[in-house]
Amino acid sequence: MSLFSLLAALLLEHSRPIKNRMWVYQHFGRYADLLEQYFNAGRTQHGVIAWCLAVLPPVMLVGAIQAAAYFFNPFLAWLWAAAILYATMGFKYYSETVSAIAGALKRGELEEARLLFARWRGQSADGLEPAELARLTIEHALASSHRQMFAVIFWFVLLGPAGAVLYRLASVLQFKWGEREDAEFGDFGLFAARFFELYDWLPVRLTALCFAVVGDFEDAVYCWRAQAQTWMNPTQGILLASGAGALGVKLGESLHREGNVEFRPELGVGDDADPDYVESAVSLIWRTLVLWLAILVLMYLGKWVGV
Repeated sequence: MSLFSLLAALLLEHSRPIKNRMWVYQHFGRYADLLEQYFNAGRTQHGVIAWCLAVLPPVMLVGAIQAAAYFFNPFLAWLWAAAILYATMGFKYYSETVSAIAGALKRGELEEARLLFARWRGQSADGLEPAELARLTIEHALASSHRQMFAVIFWFVLLGPAGAVLYRLASVLQFKWGEREDAEFGDFGLFAARFFELYDWLPVRLTALCFAVVGDFEDAVYCWRAQAQTWMNPTQGILLASGAGALGVKLGESLHREGNVEFRPELGVGDDADPDYVESAVSLIWRTLVLWLAILVLMYLGKWVGV
């Protein structure tokens, strides 16, 4: 049943991607800010309580509706699962933006490409040169494909709609709480960071492995082993190093933005990034999706034949 829900959600997301899905996470973000305001006393246990209040009610509600729908009619459960997956996935919309950035760079419209990137990521792209913008676009495309699609699919297959919702909400709190290091915030976000790191441990490695399988396997594995730990976030470094090696492109390296130089480790091997490599990154992501679907179909057929 999960396979058919997944296929239905992917087809719907491909044909009619939700362009304003961020309003859901904005409301959740406001709720998280309210919990932080009332519970943050700078200690880990307060972060645990706030995290549970933020994440567990919606996850339990989704799971309860799924169980009730299956009790009354399995078809209703199928529809509910497809709807939740459709709402939690979202790479199609971003892939269109990535392709638009590549197109603008090919046409030499650097300012347009910078504007598209800034709208997509919510951060300034002023001062970025074409190669730097291409590198950043590839990096964010690879990372977004994992968080917006592959990890969501992984937990959906394992735990159903509740697993997908848990991943998406945990990723939001990891970004809002887990990545903060200012002294005033204290250890409030420590649990959010550790939970997400644990919950994402297997999916991120599976995504990186699939990047290697559908790309240059030898270079992807080499970059994964040799470069991932040098990245600021080693977990993200696994994705980016494997993706860079699979594409045969150099990522990371220094950026010139708003008059400042941001020094970053080098990832990948091969050529410097350009618009063609941006398009190749999108192609790599879709080939990876096809591989995931092929594996799931084989698993389903194996289960069906076994029965």
